Amino acid sequence: MLPFVINRPSRRALFAGTLAGLALPAATSAGAEATARRGTLPARPNILLILADDLGWGEIGSNGQRSISTPNLDRLAAEGVQFKAAYSGAPLCAPSRCSLLTGLHAGHGTVRENPEGGQQHALTDADLTFAEVLRLSGYRTACIGKWGFGPEEPDQDSHPNVRGFDEFYGYIEHVHAHQYFPAYLWHNGEKVHLGGKSYAPHLFRERAVEFIRQDGDQPFLLYFASNLPHAPSVIPGDAGRYENRPWSAANRRHAAQVARLDNDVAALVRALRDAGVAERTLVLFTSDNGPHSEKGVTPELFNSNGPFRGDKRDVYEGGIRVPMIAWSPGLRPRVERQPVAFWDVLPTLADLARVPPPAHVDGLSFTGLLTGAGAPRHRHLVWNRPRKAQAMRRGRWKVVRFNPHIAGAGPRGRVELYDLDADPGERRDLSARKPELTRELLAELDRSIGGDPRTPYGLRTELTADQFVVTLYNGSAVPWRNVRLGLDRPRRARAHTVARVNPGTALSVGFPLPSSGRITARAAFDAGGRSHVFRHVHRDVLRDVLRDEG
Repeated sequence: MLPFVINRPSRRALFAGTLAGLALPAATSAGAEATARRGTLPARPNILLILADDLGWGEIGSNGQRSISTPNLDRLAAEGVQFKAAYSGAPLCAPSRCSLLTGLHAGHGTVRENPEGGQQHALTDADLTFAEVLRLSGYRTACIGKWGFGPEEPDQDSHPNVRGFDEFYGYIEHVHAHQYFPAYLWHNGEKVHLGGKSYAPHLFRERAVEFIRQDGDQPFLLYFASNLPHAPSVIPGDAGRYENRPWSAANRRHAAQVARLDNDVAALVRALRDAGVAERTLVLFTSDNGPHSEKGVTPELFNSNGPFRGDKRDVYEGGIRVPMIAWSPGLRPRVERQPVAFWDVLPTLADLARVPPPAHVDGLSFTGLLTGAGAPRHRHLVWNRPRKAQAMRRGRWKVVRFNPHIAGAGPRGRVELYDLDADPGERRDLSARKPELTRELLAELDRSIGGDPRTPYGLRTELTADQFVVTLYNGSAVPWRNVRLGLDRPRRARAHTVARVNPGTALSVGFPLPSSGRITARAAFDAGGRSHVFRHVHRDVLRDVLRDEG
């Protein structure tokens, strides 16, 4: 249970005003960004995170693809940072996206497997996403495309709006995302009926460009989660330049899907330039897992997994090694071979936004790898498919374990050991030659799978019988000092101040109950040598009061 620092102010001490004099850090000017030195990133950059769906490591030209043309991604790779050892959170959709959003690998995360004949797995109120972290610090946020976690209902803990995104447009649960001409999509908490007449990726691109072009002094986070090139291989019209290739219809259209994704990337980068914000934006492109072999697509035709073994659903490298490109005009072109994983994205984005990162996540910030300054290395990387297979990479060594009767394993299961430096294709099992190392790695793997290790983080609001309660949770690893809690209200007054909130504790303050409208809680504090401001909006206060009284 998280310890609390509880303040129960008297009626006289309850404050009805705002924290006077607090403001977000000033946005960096476009002129200053234009003169930025190569190899640097702007302070608190805009973030455009583009996630492909089932795009293999080898399906882009910069990783050796020759049959499918991806000139726009190749240009980003040539001008930015190419990660050659980037790993997804899992070899399939839902747990991989959970890892990306929350900073936990699938041995700790809430979602560890795709649904199998049951209810769609969901995020919970205990989950903290990178969008929640950045929105607290003043970013405007949007998720456009495939969310991947049900249920298909508004106002529930797994909904994108509840998990940190101001704007959501797309599919809520991932099976719905298999429909390229859907009957409906979701816009925030409402269904938008389309009648099966609109190509969803086209709508996503238009909505994302619109979001980028919105005026505002706030930095933004745009999570563009395309459903391309997931099966089925559906595109409007024919397969374009691939229509006459001597391939199956599914393969021709798959190639056209990849080309369409490449064009979408170009449209988004062009929108950044047209809006005058490219110089202060970081674009991060990746895929949720390895290539699929569904609905007639044959990844061998395209060498979709490059030199690696396996594809989607496999914990071999082909199922979890994914393309990753980071691009910003201030970065020097370079190739990075240090392993990074999806669970590194949350601490990296927190680092870029200059927000104290949550403690007890599995990820490490790779900001230094973007600039060439170096970054901490993981002791190990973990992948977990409950009741099926697990894998762990530690340095050059990778251990793979299959449960009984999975992937050809016998009644006692099967264990394999590979030297990825000498054998990146995982063809030579060394477990029999190195039994002690194999046992050591398996023991470490077992210790790495368990419950959620996090502590609560951020700013929350709650209505009681006679108070509006604001709680600040220090879920970071450093003390937060000079903490001031208050509300944005028309009438100004001094805020409640506490000298220090230690890691793993919380500060809770009650304020007079607002009568109606939208109320914003605000917390200001110092941490890590910087001043920070968190904001949390509690909407429709009057509606909540009436509901609670009823």
